[in-house]
Amino acid sequence: MPDVVIVEAVRSPLGKRRGGLSAMHSMNLLASVQAALIERSGIDPLEIGQVVGGCVGQAGMQAMNVTRNAWLSAGLPIGVAATTVDAQCGSSQQAANLAYALVASGVVDAAVGCGVESMSQVPMGATIPKDRFVGKPVTKSYWKHHEWTSQFEAAERIARQWGITREATDAFGKLSQDRAAAAWADARFASQLLPIDAPVPDEDGKPSDEIRRIERDEGLRETTLEGLAALKTNLPDGVHTAGSSSQISDGAGAVLLMTREKAQTLGLTPLATIVDTCLVGSDPALMLTGPIGATQKLLADNSLQMSDIDVVEINEAFASVVLAWERELKPDMATVNPNGGAIAVGHPLGGTGVILLTKAVHELRRSDQEHALVTMCCGGGLGTGTLLRRS
Repeated sequence: MPDVVIVEAVRSPLGKRRGGLSAMHSMNLLASVQAALIERSGIDPLEIGQVVGGCVGQAGMQAMNVTRNAWLSAGLPIGVAATTVDAQCGSSQQAANLAYALVASGVVDAAVGCGVESMSQVPMGATIPKDRFVGKPVTKSYWKHHEWTSQFEAAERIARQWGITREATDAFGKLSQDRAAAAWADARFASQLLPIDAPVPDEDGKPSDEIRRIERDEGLRETTLEGLAALKTNLPDGVHTAGSSSQISDGAGAVLLMTREKAQTLGLTPLATIVDTCLVGSDPALMLTGPIGATQKLLADNSLQMSDIDVVEINEAFASVVLAWERELKPDMATVNPNGGAIAVGHPLGGTGVILLTKAVHELRRSDQEHALVTMCCGGGLGTGTLLRRS
């Protein structure tokens, strides 16, 4: 099987809800990073065999294969096919993993993995139909086998099962904000970020004729433990608050993958090699424990220990997700989300996976480290995983 390498990785800034990207059409946001990926790499886009994108809220502006529509709206070649996939929060990581599989199997020589989510305009739950004639996504036949829970309830169950306290989740929330602030102060995101020219929202949140350049992640905020302790919990008997949960966000990202031989032929320098990928199932009631199984599988399948991993990007859906994973895997937490995570910078659902891959690839290069692991929990009980090695 040929080596599959990442030769370019780019992301947008992450806009907060009703923030700088909130009036931008999802198609245009994704098109911006797709076009930047091509421009930065210098590749002829006709060299790309397929584009695979992730998106969770496939309704409204994100319906009808937003990945393909974005590619065409960027003026890119009509002969390059594109697909949009849904693996809930892990959608774009799974999209990138599927792009990897296409290249590794020899179906194509080069592929793009990408993803987008505009949560300001397509909120969570937008895909659940109001028309009773089209049916519900889950019915009694599911409940015969599994309890139906929300992600909020799952996060609290994880906290109870692993003995994670309010103090611990608050401390983790502050750590995420502190690390993201330090990363921005040190310009650590400079090589990965694409400034976005976005329409300024009017009083109704609709795009106006005014354009503003968005250059920074908008979720960072001054955070103290005293301030976090004063926040109301998401659920009455829970430990999580808005300060220890991922932020509703808008954003997109894209990575360019190809065989090492193809990169050499095109004169492109690989940033990282994809060593392995996985998608695992986990308890759908606990729902958010998938990163534990995904990490264990990638380590076992590649004869590695947690101590061999130099950089981890694990999605901070809720603090307990990461803290339970820490209890099971026992990593050096200095290597985990070293530049902050979704609690600080945001979690644009279907875009986050590729954004985490982008952060991991560039951090490996910046810090001159060898191995990186990217993993996410997903609604319904899934865990995505990607193992990288710096090229």
